[in-house]
Amino acid sequence: MTNTVDTTPTASEAPATNGAVLFVPLNKLKKSPRNARKTPHSEAHIEALAASIAAKGMLQNLVVEPETNAEGEPTSFYFVTIGEGRRLAQMLRVKRKQIKKTEPIRCVLDTENDAAEISLDENVTREAMHPADQYERFRELAENRGWGAEEIAARFGVSAHVVRQRLRLGAVSPKLMQVYRDGGLSLEQLMAFAITEDHDRQEQVFDNLSYNREPWIIRRDLTKANVEASDRRAIFVGADAYAEAGGIIIRDLFTEDRGGYFEDAALLDLLVIAGLEEVAAEVQAAEGWKWTSVHIDYPHAHGLRRSYPHPVELSGEDAAAYDAAQEELETLSAEWQDADLDLPDEVDQRLAELEAEIERIDAKRHAYDADEIARGGVFVILNHDGTARIERGFIRAEDEAPEPKDADSATYAVDGVTVTEDGEIVGDAGSGEDQEAEPQTENEDAGDAGKPLSDLLIRDLTAHRTLGLRLALCEQPDMALVAVVHALAAQTFYRGGEASCLEIRLTSAYLASHADGIEDTPAAKALADRHAGWASDMPRDVADLWAFVVGLDHASLIALLAHCASLTVNAVRVPWEQKPNARVTAEKLAGAVALDMTAHWTPTEKTYLGRITKAHILAAVRDGVGDDAAERIAGLKKTEMAQAAEQLLTGTAWLPSVLRTARPAWLDAAPEADAYLQAAE
Repeated sequence: MTNTVDTTPTASEAPATNGAVLFVPLNKLKKSPRNARKTPHSEAHIEALAASIAAKGMLQNLVVEPETNAEGEPTSFYFVTIGEGRRLAQMLRVKRKQIKKTEPIRCVLDTENDAAEISLDENVTREAMHPADQYERFRELAENRGWGAEEIAARFGVSAHVVRQRLRLGAVSPKLMQVYRDGGLSLEQLMAFAITEDHDRQEQVFDNLSYNREPWIIRRDLTKANVEASDRRAIFVGADAYAEAGGIIIRDLFTEDRGGYFEDAALLDLLVIAGLEEVAAEVQAAEGWKWTSVHIDYPHAHGLRRSYPHPVELSGEDAAAYDAAQEELETLSAEWQDADLDLPDEVDQRLAELEAEIERIDAKRHAYDADEIARGGVFVILNHDGTARIERGFIRAEDEAPEPKDADSATYAVDGVTVTEDGEIVGDAGSGEDQEAEPQTENEDAGDAGKPLSDLLIRDLTAHRTLGLRLALCEQPDMALVAVVHALAAQTFYRGGEASCLEIRLTSAYLASHADGIEDTPAAKALADRHAGWASDMPRDVADLWAFVVGLDHASLIALLAHCASLTVNAVRVPWEQKPNARVTAEKLAGAVALDMTAHWTPTEKTYLGRITKAHILAAVRDGVGDDAAERIAGLKKTEMAQAAEQLLTGTAWLPSVLRTARPAWLDAAPEADAYLQAAE
């Protein structure tokens, strides 16, 4: 083997001939004053060049010319005519102590061409690689050489995230990549297709695209069968558990995807059910319910009666622990309430412990009867926020306890007739049929004390008593309020509800029969929680309800009345009912309570926009956003128009006219109008 010696001259011994290759120390190279590029190189570009040189060396020579002094004599320095970026990259490597400042740099001497012209030529007469070629080459490096994103990033001076993006773009279907090369797709559209690596799915969506090829539409169509990470099912299961079960999460590297998309919806549903069953088993084991049933959506058509927990007295031990925790909490809060700085960790932790202890003991103030638990069951449902929602106290028909006999209505037989203790005739003792007693005659034995009063006489007497009650009640408004609340509460919270002598009938329309999914909304959950709160305070027996209602303070009495009354509101419009006066009253009620439906409803494709005509969609966008926005979507098909309108109307607080609340004129005239509205909100 023959040894070879590098005979390339260094700058100090180089002949001044055009085209000579020199090795010039880095610190002897300067930027040419005739360099055509006046806009400086970006830091990212210099970083990329430095990484490339470190990994692969100088792939291109610098072109230089000698520097001369005023007398035309060489100064031993050279101007870099072509390759200033590479010179700066090497200077960056010196700064990072990767090379010395005297590192020899291979250069080509050019003393014939005009420096300004060849500098311009270098930047003009070249064509950058098409991005599609770049994406595919990055993909090949990863597949053929096994390099990860971090290693590729280090060799090309870009971030690992950028490499991942290019690798994902390189994984787009070759068919679509060629369309991109030919100008049929924009980069933004190609990025939208890169959300999945399934070429068949990409091509299917591309073939089905219509006139509108907005990137968000492409992403929507590609993920139509997937579940967003923000979905309540995905939140409940969690990304780690889903991945561990073999599920794949699709991630969009080019937009904020809020955690990606869960690809297998069926697997996700199975994991949700399994998780809910675990929660149900824990509840059943801890509390002893007869049965549990799990559902992703609340089973509104269950048809079961529901019982609620009843107030119970705390044990002496719990009462003492509650008082001690409350006292310590108040002491600590008073001690640190004026502290300017953050609370010390130990104080903050102790406050949290005390609050948790108080909450734990408070929960013991209400409990179900052991008999109700033994006969009842629990629904475990997936809540709208991705948590397990536990609804207790449901009694199946076959588990209902027999109705107890009412001691107050005991009957007995007298001369073959069934009568109550107050003498009211209720039927023949032998046949069970009602019959009216004959009027007494003067010849009847006046000493027969067991003879019942006639039904006719009892009706007469109680009619007079009813009239007296009416007059007395209308003269005592406070007691009338108690009686009305009692009548409504008896029907709202007790089975049967025939516990009041006021003939007030409470009816509550089943809204789920008019609007699918309405009872799973946050507003419905808030109303249900308020109902459960009142129900847990009610006495167990409806016979004790009067004493409970009478014992309420005025504010609580009004609050209970408001809750019961609210359940009777029915402003639903159906074509077979003509109730013009009821509709007018509903509008007046909405204005009086300052109803703002933007807090409870938003226009989406599902709730509204997909169920109206294109003309109505455009009118909504024109009203909520403006004429320009409506014109932009006017040429779309119905489905695409509805989806685009949903995006445009988001955050605008737009409502269809049927949901709008007009401000009543009397509020404008009242000086306390603003305060009234604030209180209503």
